[in-house]
Amino acid sequence: MLLWIIGIFIIFWAIEFFYLRGENIDAFDQPAGQSFATGAAPNNEHKLIENLLKENFSTLRKVSRKERLGKMREYMDEMWADHEFVSTFTETDIDGLKAEWVVAPGADSLNRVLYLHGGAFMLGSPKSHRLLTSKFSQMANAAVLAIDYRLMPEHTRLNGIEDCRNAYRWIVENGPKGQQSASKLLVAGDSAGGNLTLALLAWVRDQGLRAPDAAVALSPATDSTIGSPSFKNNMETDALLGPSLSFMKKIPRSLICWVSLLQNRMSPSNPIVSPVFGDLSNLPPILVQASETEMLFDDARRYVNRAVAAGSPVKLQSWAHVPHVWHMINESVTEAPEAFKEIEGFLKNPRAFVTDNKAVHPMAAFTT
Repeated sequence: MLLWIIGIFIIFWAIEFFYLRGENIDAFDQPAGQSFATGAAPNNEHKLIENLLKENFSTLRKVSRKERLGKMREYMDEMWADHEFVSTFTETDIDGLKAEWVVAPGADSLNRVLYLHGGAFMLGSPKSHRLLTSKFSQMANAAVLAIDYRLMPEHTRLNGIEDCRNAYRWIVENGPKGQQSASKLLVAGDSAGGNLTLALLAWVRDQGLRAPDAAVALSPATDSTIGSPSFKNNMETDALLGPSLSFMKKIPRSLICWVSLLQNRMSPSNPIVSPVFGDLSNLPPILVQASETEMLFDDARRYVNRAVAAGSPVKLQSWAHVPHVWHMINESVTEAPEAFKEIEGFLKNPRAFVTDNKAVHPMAAFTT
């Protein structure tokens, strides 16, 4: 009996280690890109945002677990209810998939951005991310398509991925004024949406579809095996993700991998859900931005280092002491307009911006 138990344990361990966990990419935990970090400690702006986030989490903890997901979705959708936007928001339908066009005054509808919102694959909508989609419409001089992809747990992770793929096929030939081919096409997303963005780029390449002219990923999750060192090392300094994910600090990675397998119905190291493990060659210019003190920083850094090693034009920009996807805070912290200024510069000439020798870390010592 004991031998049977030991044998079963060895089988489960082998499956986790060789199949679920994926290859060892510790070699890509190297400095990369361009750091805008200033000061060794948070300033008053950072502390104010941290206190505000703590207050919000304190309020949510008072809600029962059964009601929490619904309340969080409601909270996200109402974040910008009182904000005055200059952009127009027009509902549209993509073969049953709800979406909206976001168009800033004077934006060229032949220039298009497919925006994939964040929210841990369980939260968010086009409405919750109007601050970012409106900003992208202005920065890119483009019409932004924000899709309401299917969320977990009501749907599978793959359902949401399929929605993103279908939306990409559609936006190539359709704009806010009807069926028109896009003259310029971009893809962007934050957090979970950053994951969907990076995974989508590889899929577009492999399908032989028209490649986007560029892509932007804000604080992207790239590793569903939770193997990045910063996931646990930065838990105390990430004011947004830290409080809600602190319970994971004591959970073994092997158990996380098995839970991810059951939840996503595929290996957590599959590039469809973990783009860092995929083929990162022949990608369009990509700008990745992340906070050096957030839990997903090494997700971003590892992805960029692997992509650069594979010969793709990808650049990482990082700031410190700001929370995960600080761009959503808008003018509340100095780093938000700084980040938007960099994105706007990137969108004007993506390839030249990314291949700036002063900003790209040499990866000649790495192999894929």
